[in-house]
Amino acid sequence: MTIMKTNLAVQKSNGVNGAIILKSVKTHNLKNIDVTIPHGSLTVVTGVSGSGKSSLAFDTLYAEGRRRYMESLSAYSRQFLERIEKPDLESVTGILPAIAIEAKNVVTNARSTVGTQTELNDYIRLLFARVGVTYCSICGKKVGQDTATTIFEKVFAELNGSEITIAFPVPIGKKEKSFLAEIFGEFKRQGFLNFLLGGNKLNLTEAEKRSKKDPHGILVVVDELNVSAPNRSRFLDSLETALKYGKGVVVIATQTGRMYQEKRFSNRFHCADCNREYRTPNPNTFSFNSPLGACSECQGFGRIITIDQNLVIPNPRLSLAEGAIEPWTKPSASWEFRQLKEFSRRKKIPLDIPFTQLKSGHRKWILEGCEGDDFFSVRDFFDYLEKKTYKMHIRIFLSKYRGYITCPKCQGARLKPEALQVKVDGKHVAELSRLTIRDLNLFFNSLKLSEHDETIAEPVLLEIRNRLSFLIEVGLGYLMLDRLSRTLSGGEAQRIHLAASLGSALVDTLYVLDEPSVGLHERDHLLLIRLLEKLKGLGNTVVVVEHDRTMIEAADQIIDLGPLGGECGGEIVFSGPFSQLQTAKNSYTAAYFRNELKIERQKTNGHAKKSIRIDGAKEHNLKDIAVEIPLHQLVVITGVSGSGKSTLMYDVLYGNYERWCGRPIQDVGQVKTIDGWDEVQDLLLMDQSPIGRTPRSNPVTYIKAFDHIRKVFAQTQDARSRRLTAGHFSFNVPGGRCEKCEGGGIEKIEMHFLADIHITCEACGGSRYQSKILEVKYRGKTIRDVLDMTIDEALDFFSAGGGKDEPKICGSLNILTQVGLGYLRLGQSATTLSGGEAQRLKLAAELARGGRGGPLCPPDKTTGAHRGAPLLYLFDEPTTGLHYYDIAMLLSAFETLLKRGHSICVIEHNMEVIKCADYVIDLGPEGGEEGGEVIYQGPLKGLLEVPCSYTGTALKKYLCR
Repeated sequence: MTIMKTNLAVQKSNGVNGAIILKSVKTHNLKNIDVTIPHGSLTVVTGVSGSGKSSLAFDTLYAEGRRRYMESLSAYSRQFLERIEKPDLESVTGILPAIAIEAKNVVTNARSTVGTQTELNDYIRLLFARVGVTYCSICGKKVGQDTATTIFEKVFAELNGSEITIAFPVPIGKKEKSFLAEIFGEFKRQGFLNFLLGGNKLNLTEAEKRSKKDPHGILVVVDELNVSAPNRSRFLDSLETALKYGKGVVVIATQTGRMYQEKRFSNRFHCADCNREYRTPNPNTFSFNSPLGACSECQGFGRIITIDQNLVIPNPRLSLAEGAIEPWTKPSASWEFRQLKEFSRRKKIPLDIPFTQLKSGHRKWILEGCEGDDFFSVRDFFDYLEKKTYKMHIRIFLSKYRGYITCPKCQGARLKPEALQVKVDGKHVAELSRLTIRDLNLFFNSLKLSEHDETIAEPVLLEIRNRLSFLIEVGLGYLMLDRLSRTLSGGEAQRIHLAASLGSALVDTLYVLDEPSVGLHERDHLLLIRLLEKLKGLGNTVVVVEHDRTMIEAADQIIDLGPLGGECGGEIVFSGPFSQLQTAKNSYTAAYFRNELKIERQKTNGHAKKSIRIDGAKEHNLKDIAVEIPLHQLVVITGVSGSGKSTLMYDVLYGNYERWCGRPIQDVGQVKTIDGWDEVQDLLLMDQSPIGRTPRSNPVTYIKAFDHIRKVFAQTQDARSRRLTAGHFSFNVPGGRCEKCEGGGIEKIEMHFLADIHITCEACGGSRYQSKILEVKYRGKTIRDVLDMTIDEALDFFSAGGGKDEPKICGSLNILTQVGLGYLRLGQSATTLSGGEAQRLKLAAELARGGRGGPLCPPDKTTGAHRGAPLLYLFDEPTTGLHYYDIAMLLSAFETLLKRGHSICVIEHNMEVIKCADYVIDLGPEGGEEGGEVIYQGPLKGLLEVPCSYTGTALKKYLCR
């Protein structure tokens, strides 16, 4: 970091004038552009999809800043870091060390939580190790360590003026009995002549005789004295002697008649009343990632894998005869099924009624067995198979029925019992992890400690309070520390990183953010802008890829790329402040802001005749709500972050539908009833997951158009004369592909200290195919030329053809252009697509095949709408990464689905989509425990009249712009 600051100082002295200056940037589709970004500014990069925003912000700015910083490190250090290729540009000056915060959640580790990502867990663990109070698991009293001084104070307070005996214990076990003479001889040499054994006082000779017969240890008397202030010095000296010879344990005995009553103290960490020792807490005691703290049953995961009844009986609406017990429907389990029927006859269990309607006792017999009967129950079946897991097919079979349940030992706390016995202000670590960040902030701000503990905890509490306040500022106060990181949305993950950046207080750094407003309600946009201003105020340069108007208006500088995407983009159509953006002539952004272009949609009038009705949804923070989702309409679910939108769509709606269909699914949202499933043929979840995880996957193969393209080439005269089939034109299978690169077109060479080098395959020159395949041409173009075309170019090319497959190709490609993906290349790797592009590609595939229900009926002559095979499509923030220009295309695609008789339900914060909705479900009023209620549901017009709706208030302001 020191080297980078030195370089920066030299650059400023050479006339850079405090700015990042990029010359002739040609990364991806950027067309030789020059860019200047002032230091200490908030710069927004905007433009339509595919215009080059990410290429400029991440693949150029961030990549160069990160690469230069890494080059300042030693070669040894660089081998352990991610290696980044040098971007394609002529020169760059004034670049700063860079941090990228993308709107992607790449965490898949089940051990990662919000607490570990924010490092709050580390500080809380340290706090508990230093000032936590341990309570005995038996008696519930405080556990501590005694010293000679504290022992005197306790005895003086209780036995002031009494005669007491100070002694230390000596265990006499089987091994020690053979050395009794030596042991007692040593006691005599040390001057210890009196002993306590079995509550009686004995001299040396008596004690030696009795100890041979008594299996218990003896107490060696150190001193006998009166408990009083003048004897304090003598008392302390005797205690020190007893603790020394007793290996940290001392006994205070008082005489009652002829017997002695004993009370033990120890300088070890122990419970004085129960005489039970505990391990002294350290930070790892409270870590579920450490063997010291992790629960021994679940290994710190909070869940264990076992046979899941929901997978064994996926469809409880089936009867036993119909195969309710899914593993016993297999041919290999025919014996088990026969003995089930025999058992049912013996016990008069009906075979023809749904499993859920059987008596609870009957269900228990079938699942767990019946006492006094040799019935081979479901549990017996799986216990038997567990003994056969050395066989591969048995392991595969069992894996289909295994699922996660909460760990019965730690109840999901992830920690050992001794960690949960340590508390701060009456709460253990797991209880704090289950609080929302907002409640946790209140807890730590009101925490009262002793003066001694406050001094120790002050620096730790400062870090905890700062980090909690930053998380609340970025709108994440509804999250809990034990929330799994992999369950966070991309926007939530990005804001966690943003809060961590504020907490680290870096200066002279380049921050590159990818749509930080993703997943954030309109109400919280100003809050986000204030945070970015605070980040800028520390002396950092902030570059944001964003489409939100509020963010664009707040920027110091706007860089608008375009005018369109792909080959028609990559140019700067505007650069400057927002006040000048309104006059930009070639900018779609400016055109929408001037209202020259508008996003409008003809809404469906009246109430839908059919709907899906949800009653009593109580999953997570949903508060026993009732929701109606009308069919054949555009339904938008909205509300502030954490209000319960995803829970309603994923867990309650989609999860219960999968269970209703009898498909194996583990986590299902709690609900009383859901009616209306029969009105739709299927529910399709269109999320933003990648369409493929390898470079071989691409748009043209995903929409099945490549099959027809290969047929077109196989039908040419050259192909027939060479006896080439459609399979020879595939780069995924042997035959026509280049075997050296296996159809990849490039070869990867690993460099130990530098970025891996990807070079063009020497054998095929990057074409992916053998030379004989490239000799075949269709209308002057090889298969390689076609894959290099953009979708728009390919549409023009194939529309001029006359074969039977060309219309099929054009039909698929035309749908891609309708959803705004015309700038993509046919052979573009799926790994380079954004989440929004992947989601629209899935939408295009659905439009291409007309729904999973098979062929549709012809459109109605009056309305133009299709009938038959109605589907319900579920979308989660489909406007992510979309410009106003692209949103218009998205809504047009939605309209096509609606006209076909389908239904659409969308989670969305974008005001353009909300204002076009037929029906709105607004959840809130806040996030977390303060959310989960239905603020409003009904036509859009009624939402504007609800004063307590943040969405309605924000929409009113938006419509007045």
